[in-house]
Amino acid sequence: MMELSSFFPTFCSPDLLLFVAPLWIAVVVGVLVGWVWRPSWARDDKLFTFFNNNLPRPAATTTTTTVPSFESRQVYKEKSGFVTGDDFRHLWNLVEVKDGGPAWIQMMDRSTPTFSYQAWRRDPHDGPPQYRSRTVFEDATPEMVRDFFWDDDFRSNWDDMLLFSSTLEACKDTGTMVVQWVRKFPFFCSDREYIIGRRIWDASRVFYCVTKGVQYPSVPRQSKPRRVDLYYSSWCIRAVESKRGNGEMTSCEVLLFHHEDMGIPWEIAKLGVRQGMWGAVKKIEPGLRAYQRAKAAGAGLSPSAIMAQINTKVSVEEFMNERDSTGEVAGDEKPSSGKNIPKMLVVGGAIALACTLDKGLLTKAVIFGVARRFARMGKRM
Repeated sequence: MMELSSFFPTFCSPDLLLFVAPLWIAVVVGVLVGWVWRPSWARDDKLFTFFNNNLPRPAATTTTTTVPSFESRQVYKEKSGFVTGDDFRHLWNLVEVKDGGPAWIQMMDRSTPTFSYQAWRRDPHDGPPQYRSRTVFEDATPEMVRDFFWDDDFRSNWDDMLLFSSTLEACKDTGTMVVQWVRKFPFFCSDREYIIGRRIWDASRVFYCVTKGVQYPSVPRQSKPRRVDLYYSSWCIRAVESKRGNGEMTSCEVLLFHHEDMGIPWEIAKLGVRQGMWGAVKKIEPGLRAYQRAKAAGAGLSPSAIMAQINTKVSVEEFMNERDSTGEVAGDEKPSSGKNIPKMLVVGGAIALACTLDKGLLTKAVIFGVARRFARMGKRM
């Protein structure tokens, strides 16, 4: 929902397009070659149906309505398929580095006088790359940052990838929302649609904010924009000591955990993240400062920001005691595994492009390198 979801579609930057466009041309050439000699089963009147059907596909999201006892005393309504207590448990495990996943590999460490950002990545064997980031804003409260990221009306002022947002449901007992987003993607992709369930838990001003893709049959699936089913973007917001060294808790830390399957080959998506990360992240702090100024000037809260203030109260100590006595419950969805682009099409397209369109060794090395990665991925499936 925040930093990483903002720079995932930054393939539109000129430098990145020069770098990635040859790779996509290679794929298209491979598809065209494969189509000319297509087998009998590949009869379709749309050229790219074969290509689309072989992109990575997520498995159906599974959810549970099991509610831990520390929440059972709360008055609330909760619907199957949206955001539940298990999602809070999973986010807590991610924050405490107790989820049992692969080790995180650091990608970035940048800062300005009033803002710092660190990012990590890991590659699970059965899903898209996962990202973790730590952002610290000077002179910001957890409540302000919480409202800022939840405020869809204001988001368009700083997130230029958001084309459309709409609230489909909002529960005023728990603060659970279901929202629809449409995000802008580059010219060689259709825009993407997200149906997102989201909810916030409050552990004494430590906010656990869960957002994830949910099933919502009343909004029919369309060919364009293409719906993203596998989407997880959740964060923990809390006050931390200012880096000024005065001992005051006047800074705000945001720990974000993000992954999604956008229907773009994962290796190419990783290139886009590496190239566009800092440029997109830098836009967030000016947006937050503008939000602070607007609230200081008396601007009212939008409906989505009002919902951000309806939180489920939790006691971390009670949760820890219960967790130790009952054991952990897994709450993350798993995507399907083997559905990469047929490696012969990618390798064939890479050879054709490298040998006919470019004589530079660097570009050839990049093309063949990506092709080899796809081939190795195919062997493991």
